[in-house]
Amino acid sequence: MSPEALAALAVALGAGWASGLNAYAAVLVLGGAERLGLVSLPHSLQVLASPWVLGVAALLFALNFLADKIPYVDSINDVLQTFVRVPAGALLAYGAAGGLSPEVAVIAGLLGGTLAAGTHIAKTGSRALINTSPEPFSNVAASLTEDAAVVGGLILAITHPITFLCLLAAFIALLVWLLPKLVRLALIPVRRMTNR
Repeated sequence: MSPEALAALAVALGAGWASGLNAYAAVLVLGGAERLGLVSLPHSLQVLASPWVLGVAALLFALNFLADKIPYVDSINDVLQTFVRVPAGALLAYGAAGGLSPEVAVIAGLLGGTLAAGTHIAKTGSRALINTSPEPFSNVAASLTEDAAVVGGLILAITHPITFLCLLAAFIALLVWLLPKLVRLALIPVRRMTNR
């Protein structure tokens, strides 16, 4: 695989993964990187550098940023974001791989949507567990960590694609092992409420 194809694949999968945490931050990082000349996105994603797209993404990021810090509001927000994060992950991954070939773009879109869904489920499940804690600081810390992971992960995907892809493979292995446990733990409060 050529270095250009590897870089496009890393950005595509990174965009899918990052969208599962925060689609608006993913758009801001990719659009900002294109605008600053740090990355050359495929033609289909160059629109992310538009001031209008960046402005709307920044506004939605700010609203999401505030909602994500408030216990229980963050869980409601996560449920609503299901309809944004997964499709955004698929579309961004498809667009990022669009310069390779139509087949690779479709595969990247499928993988990007799957990564976004897995990351989103892990985030939503862990947030449901964090909400059982009586103090609000864990929500703030988790939210800030997630936002930093999106920015850091996408910067890594752009600057060091091989390192990013290795870390992503480790994340996927961890997610496959952890996801059933998170789902079971997240369902404990629901089971307790229905048994009353």
